[in-house]
Amino acid sequence: MIWLIVLIILVVIVVLAGLGLYNGLISKRNRVENAWSQIDVQLKRRHDLIPNLVETVKGYAAHERGTFEAVTNARTAAQQAQGVAQQAEAENMLTAAIGRLFAVAEAYPQLRATENFQQLQAQLSDVEQNIAVSRQVYNDTVLSYDNALETVPTNVIAGIFHFNPREYFQTEDATRAAPQVSFTDAPAPPPAAAPPPPETPAPTPPAQTS
Repeated sequence: MIWLIVLIILVVIVVLAGLGLYNGLISKRNRVENAWSQIDVQLKRRHDLIPNLVETVKGYAAHERGTFEAVTNARTAAQQAQGVAQQAEAENMLTAAIGRLFAVAEAYPQLRATENFQQLQAQLSDVEQNIAVSRQVYNDTVLSYDNALETVPTNVIAGIFHFNPREYFQTEDATRAAPQVSFTDAPAPPPAAAPPPPETPAPTPPAQTS
C-alpha cells in the first residue's frame, strides 16, 4: 500500500512537471507569434508608404519608369510573401529597390526640398527603425524558444507534442539617407615664385687724387 501511494505521488509529480514544461513551451511559442505580429504591423506601414513615395518622385522624374516598376513589383512580392524566410528575402529586394528610388530623387533638389517628400522620407525612416527594433525582439524570442526545444527536459515534451523550431528574421539594414555627392576642391595653384630682389648697383670706387 505504501509503495502504491509513493508510485501515485511520483506519477503526479511527473505529470505536473510535464504540464509545466508544456505550458512553458506554449508561452514561448506565443511570445514568438506576438513578436512576429509586431514586425508584420511595421512591414504593412512600410508597404503603405511606398505608393505615395513613388508618385511623389514620379512627378519630377516621370522618365524613370524602370525604377518605379522595380519598386512596385518588389512591394507586391513583399506583400504576397509567405513565411519568415520568404518575407525576409522579399523585404531585402524591396530595400534595394527603394534605395534606387532615393538615388533618383537625389538628382532633383527641388523634389528633395518639398514638404511632402521630406515627410514621406521621415515616416519611412521611422518605420525602418521600428522594424529594426521589432526584428531584434522577435529574434530574441525565437532564440529562447529554439533553445527550449533543444535542451533537456523540454526537448522531450517538444518531441511528444511536435513543437517545431522557428526561423530568424534576417534582413539587411535599410539605409534611407540619400546618396551624398562630395565635390572635392580643386587643387590650389602653386604659389607664384617670389620676384627676384632688385639688383643693387655696384658701389662706385672713390675718385683717386693726384
